Amino acid sequence: MAEEPPAPVSVRDRHPALARAASWTLTGLSALLVFLALLLPNETGLLTPGAFAHLPVEAIIGAGAVLVLPPRAGRVAAAVAGAVLGLVTLLNFLDMGFHTVLDRPFDLVLDWILFDDAESFLRDTLGRAGAVAAVIGVVVLALALVVLTTLAVVRLAGLLVRHSGATTRTTLLFGTVWVTCTALGVQIAGAPVASRTATDLVQNHADLVTAGLKDGKQFAKEAAVDHFRDTPSDRLLTDLRGKDVIFTFIESYGRSAIEDPAMAPQVGEVLADGTARLKAAGFASESGFLTSPVAGAGSWLAHSTFMSGMWIKNQQRYRSVTSSDRLTLTGAFGRTGDWRTVGIMPGVTRSWPEGKFFGLDHIYDSRDIGYRGPKFSWSPVPDQYSLDAYERLEHGRENREPLMTEIVLASSHNPWSPIPEMLDWDEIGDGSVYHGIKKAGTDPKETLADPEKLRREYRRAIEYSLSSLISYVEKYGTDDTVLVFLGDHQPNATVTGPGAGRDVPISIVARDPAVLERISDWGWQDGLKPGPDAPVWRMDTFRDRFLTAYGSQPDDERSSPGKVAAGGRTEE
Repeated sequence: MAEEPPAPVSVRDRHPALARAASWTLTGLSALLVFLALLLPNETGLLTPGAFAHLPVEAIIGAGAVLVLPPRAGRVAAAVAGAVLGLVTLLNFLDMGFHTVLDRPFDLVLDWILFDDAESFLRDTLGRAGAVAAVIGVVVLALALVVLTTLAVVRLAGLLVRHSGATTRTTLLFGTVWVTCTALGVQIAGAPVASRTATDLVQNHADLVTAGLKDGKQFAKEAAVDHFRDTPSDRLLTDLRGKDVIFTFIESYGRSAIEDPAMAPQVGEVLADGTARLKAAGFASESGFLTSPVAGAGSWLAHSTFMSGMWIKNQQRYRSVTSSDRLTLTGAFGRTGDWRTVGIMPGVTRSWPEGKFFGLDHIYDSRDIGYRGPKFSWSPVPDQYSLDAYERLEHGRENREPLMTEIVLASSHNPWSPIPEMLDWDEIGDGSVYHGIKKAGTDPKETLADPEKLRREYRRAIEYSLSSLISYVEKYGTDDTVLVFLGDHQPNATVTGPGAGRDVPISIVARDPAVLERISDWGWQDGLKPGPDAPVWRMDTFRDRFLTAYGSQPDDERSSPGKVAAGGRTEE
């Protein structure tokens, strides 16, 4: 009879000490991963060693569940719990990103649409190949995280079952410690030792979803009340008839740009010089602050808030208001029939159906203004070119009717690199001159990687946008020009630092003294730069204040427009 071949010797049998070390190392890494995932905060500012000096109740409950469940059910429960923990960890990372960029947590219902904008931003900043690589990398890391947390929890669950006696005693001990710390309010670094970080995160997001559903119904009721919706055309904007009114948004122009010590001197100098230059040209100006519903990004929410008089803080509200018949500021001018209403929207690169809501006779997007130059990262068109195109296409035409124009300046959009340069107005041409300027500019990838450089380039971008607008009014403004310009939101926290708020500067510029006399009771301050004690209103109050100041009368005579528009700094 043939002799059987010897059984193969495993690595574990050949190197038992090494195998035990590898096993304990893997177990230790699994425990570390689970521990970190359970205590991970959802804001980068909270990522300190003290954030992990806590006892997570989820680990205690999980260990107890594994001990009482049958073996098969315990393994299934451990796998499910590991996958859920991986998803919760991903949610934490999403929250970190949203807090950094938008100053708020991720909305599980409404924010998925923003990933398309994020991909477009990456493509414009890093190029198509870089954007594809970044997206693939994020997806792979996300899947790996869920898989690793699942495997880690399953491994730890098996270890607990094999040593059930010691596990039971340890679980009871830690459970007693957790309850005692909760009862006594024991804290480390101002946070309770008895932690339920992961549970609180899930609960908070569940509350956000519930609040979002309620918010949609409440917003619909609020939007139904519009004291100017049915105002006849002869009772709208009677004190601005014959004027060329321009509403201009400057991307990311926030209060930090004029008050942060690292930026205020340079930006303040541009504003002071601009005030003096415009005064020499016969213009006066008044300035204050508005509180935007967003920070870091979400310009369209700020624009619709300003124009509609509604607090548009999320995509659900945006869809609701833009599909309604609410009267916008731009729509009020159009209703009179005394203005041609146009939009200069260089940031729009494709079909924009919501544009109908704003009641503009014609919208010039990036494809309609004859630009033959390069994109500057996200910004498709330099601001000075956009203003030059407005002059060429509309304002500079002979025998035209009065204009009401909304202009969105985009050169100060994140990542603020490279930045165009100011040119003589007769040098701009079709924009081809900007190819050389872009080539000599900064690299957005390097700018994004260096916080100090990012802050510097943000400041320079704001200076460029302000300089473009001031120079345009100085050169092309007339006795009938009325300019209202403001920021849409603050830049992200990388630039402002934490707790910077959501205020943005707003200014009104005119040569006719009667225009500014109409807002003399607003308490705004002289010049293009509002001081620290300038009035602060919510952005949604501006529509009614402006309409009322310039002669509009509400269709509901029983209501006071001043009361409808009232309100200073208020919370969401």
